[in-house]
Amino acid sequence: MLRYVMLFLLGLAVLVPGITQLPPMDRDEARYIQATKQMVESGDYVDIRFQDVPRYKKPIGIYWLQSISIALSGGEDASVAAYRIISVIAVAASVAVIYWVGQSMFGPVAGLLAALMLAGLFGAGFEGRLAKTDSVLLLVSILAQGFLARIYLAAREGNRAPASMAWGFWIAQGVAILIKGSITPLLSIVTILFLLVFDRDRSRKWLADLRPLRGIILTVLIASPWLVLITMKSGGAFWAEAVGRDMLGKVAGGQESHGAPPGYYILTYSLYMWPFGQVAIVGGTYAIRRMFTDPRLLFCVAWYIPLWLIFELVPTKLPHYLLPAYPAVVLLGGWFLSLAAADVEKPLWWQRLLHGLTGFGVIFVTLGFAVIAVVVPIYIAGNFSFWSIPVVLLLLAACWFGLGYGLELSPIRRVLVAMLTATTAYGLMFSAILPNIDQIWVSRQIADRFEDEKACEDSVLAAVTFHEPSLVFLTSTKTRLTGPGSAADHLLSDPECAMAAVPDEDAPAFLTALSANGARAEGGELISGFNYSKGKQVSVRLYRIVGN
Repeated sequence: MLRYVMLFLLGLAVLVPGITQLPPMDRDEARYIQATKQMVESGDYVDIRFQDVPRYKKPIGIYWLQSISIALSGGEDASVAAYRIISVIAVAASVAVIYWVGQSMFGPVAGLLAALMLAGLFGAGFEGRLAKTDSVLLLVSILAQGFLARIYLAAREGNRAPASMAWGFWIAQGVAILIKGSITPLLSIVTILFLLVFDRDRSRKWLADLRPLRGIILTVLIASPWLVLITMKSGGAFWAEAVGRDMLGKVAGGQESHGAPPGYYILTYSLYMWPFGQVAIVGGTYAIRRMFTDPRLLFCVAWYIPLWLIFELVPTKLPHYLLPAYPAVVLLGGWFLSLAAADVEKPLWWQRLLHGLTGFGVIFVTLGFAVIAVVVPIYIAGNFSFWSIPVVLLLLAACWFGLGYGLELSPIRRVLVAMLTATTAYGLMFSAILPNIDQIWVSRQIADRFEDEKACEDSVLAAVTFHEPSLVFLTSTKTRLTGPGSAADHLLSDPECAMAAVPDEDAPAFLTALSANGARAEGGELISGFNYSKGKQVSVRLYRIVGN
């Protein structure tokens, strides 16, 4: 138990830096936290809304968890860190849970190596700092697959897993549905199908140990109460949005400019698995060679390959979609590193090719991170950040130890050093470099200026063209995202208190609409920056009506 607690605390320690300093990220994170904020403001814990617009793409689970967190952290006035702490806890718990899965499958050394690698992954470090669904989905997916592995492997050894394993599996499925719909059930289904096809034992007795009938009933009991309530409240709009537009829309075509051809996840693998992408692939290639003689390896292959192939075929792609499958290759990396040298066969040509390509991927991502650390502050903010120096050194160290070239260290020491250097680099990037580049946080600049210059405590801001969700969260739910004419009407409706944030290119139309009504507005000091969501420079001024 002590080892689980220590791994959980390690996960917390490496993830907390940055969650208070980093402003809300557009657009997904900002939409999640604003919807949760409105849930607390309204007291309606069934419906999900961003301002007046229903937000039915994802189920209620993450909003409930974030609501609990902010209730314990100051209510609706809680900072963004209160929303993010759920993701931090989920990834930290994932580090402990992957140890439980790994040590039960491959022994304590392999389990510890897998836990340390998961803690150091860029994918876990990035998603663990964002208040979205993916970190919690990672946790429940590892739990579900861990319970499934215990049931399957026990049967392969001629035993029956405790009934608690089956109940844990189905509870995880129910929770996962409330977090992100069908992803974890899909992962488990394709894992089971892969095992049924490729397991040469051909025994199907372990399926009965899942207690499928009672388990499905339990899953439905967990997920259905809210689903029934939201169906009644939305009149079926939830299903039309979540299933019709979101899920089926992703399958039919690339949504929201996120379309990509097959092969996308081969390219993004090195990013989300950095700095352990190569060692995980090495373990994966050896597992493929042995999977027909070792059911533990077959299970891990079944965990990863089917979901990877499905997501490669789905037109809509983002790097974090495959996050629930990455623990499988992390486990295989831990298994491989725990082997004695005499137990490792000579790699075949295709293994050497994959090992070399993923090694190049680790190096390429390292250089990319180093360029971001050095160039972004100079290019966008116009000044060099001192913190870039230690970040680059840490990145290089993490790359070296992650690859292990020329090192005579035990696997645990090598992985531990790579994890610590990588996570320290992330921590400095997210706490000391990126938050201090004001130019990329336009919403924060506008919100700070609005707070300083508003004439009334209840002043409401109208934002023209710049409609990023983070601005709503940082100002007020009442903030109006509108056009030049409507912004002019907003100021005219409350000339004493109302303000408008207007980009320079929209200022002529805005001022013309005001003058047509006999009013005049004065703009404040220019706010300039870079809207990373759209990849364009923006120049905004805050306007208020002045006397004729």
